[in-house]
Amino acid sequence: MGTFFLYLISLLPFAILYLISDIIFLVVYYIIGYRRKVVQKNLSNAFPEKSEAELKSIEKKYYKYLADLIVETVKMITASKKSILKRLTATNSELINRYFSQGRNIMLAVGHYGNWEMSALMLSTLVNEKLLIVYKPLTNKIFDDFFNNMRSRFGAEMIAMKNVLRTMVKEKNNLNMSVFVADQTPVQHEATYFTTFLNQPTAFFLGIEKIAKLTDPVVVFADLKYIKRGHYEYTGIVLTENAKETAEHEITDKYVRCLEAMIKRQPEYWLWSHRRWKFKPEDKN
Repeated sequence: MGTFFLYLISLLPFAILYLISDIIFLVVYYIIGYRRKVVQKNLSNAFPEKSEAELKSIEKKYYKYLADLIVETVKMITASKKSILKRLTATNSELINRYFSQGRNIMLAVGHYGNWEMSALMLSTLVNEKLLIVYKPLTNKIFDDFFNNMRSRFGAEMIAMKNVLRTMVKEKNNLNMSVFVADQTPVQHEATYFTTFLNQPTAFFLGIEKIAKLTDPVVVFADLKYIKRGHYEYTGIVLTENAKETAEHEITDKYVRCLEAMIKRQPEYWLWSHRRWKFKPEDKN
């Protein structure tokens, strides 16, 4: 019943959905106060140089965008390819074709920044070869299936995290682009690598780096710029063309620096309500 209701909402035009978003913002920010303390702590730790007024401005903009993200994601259930391509532009999409023409696979490293659901569907329209999207399954099986059907409706293949290594090794000789959301927090016992990110020690998965060294794709960072409400611009930044020859943590560090620069440029579009910094390096001892 819940998924059918989301489907009906997705049929509404963007103009109406953004009016709904304005209401969601008022409720979430002023009435519920959803994770405001988490957001405030994350922002103050990440940007100690900013004034209280600046941090408050980013906080409010973030919640306004979070409301937009909710309705835009629902819209992706029925949005057409034409509508998506109108709203999300790739500045150097020729990069994809160039590497495919060389017989190279592409690993795209993204973050929880901007509308990653819209981005996944946009990639499905640009990539003529196999598109593999790595995801973390939801605990609710109904919604997990529902959103995976949404993400794959233009032909992408969804790969659960637990199956990613086996799948990537299996597919390494078939032309493909794989998409990894690489800024998730590892569980504590798997947090083996920390680096400074947004002014604080932060644990990162090394999965992208390990898989890249095994399968040797071109590793690309997806840099996003918010243009205006509902409109985005993506630029691919090559992290390495020779993954097997990189030093330990080199790929991960390059990803972290690109992600950090993108967030600092337009901070309100990252997922600040996520409890990203759950533990510190000393907690491993």
